[in-house]
Amino acid sequence: MLENLRTLGRVIRTLATKDPVTRVRRFYEIQSPGVEFAARTTRYMNVGYWEDGVTSLDVAGAALATKLADAAGFKPDDTVLDVGFGYGDQDFAWLRERRVAKVHGINVTPRHVEHAQQRARQEGLAEQAEFQLGTATALPFADGTFDRVVALESAFHFYPRSAFFAEAFRVLKPGGTIATADIIPLSNDTARMSISSGPLSFVKFSIPDENWHDRAVYAEQLAAAGFVNPDVQSIQDRTWEGWRRFQAARPSDPAFQAEADRSAVKGMANHWRDEDLIKKELALLDYVIAVAHKP
Repeated sequence: MLENLRTLGRVIRTLATKDPVTRVRRFYEIQSPGVEFAARTTRYMNVGYWEDGVTSLDVAGAALATKLADAAGFKPDDTVLDVGFGYGDQDFAWLRERRVAKVHGINVTPRHVEHAQQRARQEGLAEQAEFQLGTATALPFADGTFDRVVALESAFHFYPRSAFFAEAFRVLKPGGTIATADIIPLSNDTARMSISSGPLSFVKFSIPDENWHDRAVYAEQLAAAGFVNPDVQSIQDRTWEGWRRFQAARPSDPAFQAEADRSAVKGMANHWRDEDLIKKELALLDYVIAVAHKP
């Protein structure tokens, strides 16, 4: 009960926040990590890429990070900027599996930055993985610094995303690549505020109106920032339904029940109870991998 009251207090404080950057930071401070990552082995925060037979968000989350790395064309000597990195799980995977030379991470949420910094020190990777507070629309790096700029399910928050595109173009080397895994509406005619279900409250409260547009506009904004050959591909059929099934089943999972507070389990069950409404609203959302190049 106490944890539920604390969560409610964080929700109220977030909704009362007008500044978009502070609002996003507070949004990611609402849920206790002890609940969010109960009975999980990773701290991936994306909806996942769900291959046939996959039932774990840890597996699907890692698969989406791999999908983004493939799209970005990571090479062993690359210097990568990860904008809105969450807890940084993908960055450590990219260092380990893709052998990229270095990863820099920018994030607005202190708890995320502190966790990633501590992990980098513990794993002896502080020279290869640097994480700091900062915003996507004012990147604290010189022009032409990076080979790749990526945003794994974070760019929908950036205020506005078009300004991030301009900043990404600036800090990329000539020939560099931007790649995002991102949430957008299927249609420009879909009203953002019409999405009402609890699990999708982030759509209503943490996506700016300026970022509420479809794939065609997404590509146009990349081109307007100076990028060439923008390619915005939907992977909707491998994202939302797998994520929904996983989250809806969690409250009944004995491992989750054993690790999470009883009131949190009950609250999550209530959060995901209206299956028909959640499916209906998820059908309004696209999920894309976008790639473009700096000449």
